[in-house]
Amino acid sequence: MPGVPYTFGTATTSIPLSNLDSNFVTPVTIGNASVALGNTISAIGNLTLNNVTINSGTSNIASSGNVTIGNTTITLGNTATTLGNLALTNVTITTISEPSNVTATAANATINFDVLSNVVQYFTSNAAGNWTINFRGSSSVTFNNAFPANTSVSCTLVTTQGNTAYYNSVVQIDGNSVTPKWQGGTAPTSGNASSLDSYSYVIIKTAASTYTVLASQTKFA
Repeated sequence: MPGVPYTFGTATTSIPLSNLDSNFVTPVTIGNASVALGNTISAIGNLTLNNVTINSGTSNIASSGNVTIGNTTITLGNTATTLGNLALTNVTITTISEPSNVTATAANATINFDVLSNVVQYFTSNAAGNWTINFRGSSSVTFNNAFPANTSVSCTLVTTQGNTAYYNSVVQIDGNSVTPKWQGGTAPTSGNASSLDSYSYVIIKTAASTYTVLASQTKFA
């Protein structure tokens, strides 16, 4: 470097910065900050640190604001109890429970199954007639809008049967009839008297408003 005496290599005492020539004030760039020899900077950005130990410091996170996780927006400092539209990978779940709609009414006519609210419906009064089951997201959200393609939903309908038994005669999604693939290859044509009939449905959405439904009827007594 021009102007730098070779004796600097063996110097044994400190050299005042005022004795150094202009080559020594060429700034060094660290991250997005430039600093010259002898100067001080208080902030550096765009810097990646590897294998770093931080002994002390303070955070500079804003005390207010929102963060969105899945379909839920949470204000910093608040708590959310539900999250939706969230994909989790390599997750261990220790305990899980599903909401159920237990109603002291009879299966009959058209049953709207709102899968965004629960995936199990249990009618504790004796069925009063053959029924249509209509799967939807909710009263204001269609099943088609609630779930993207290449997803599936499993639902269970439990009906109480008296001496005269009835059965699920029609399956709909968003009010449109679909033909399920029934376990064993044959759709039920009757219920099971004086028992509980449990219907299981696996709804696989293969494209927009396009579904494959796997269904079964099981007697419990």
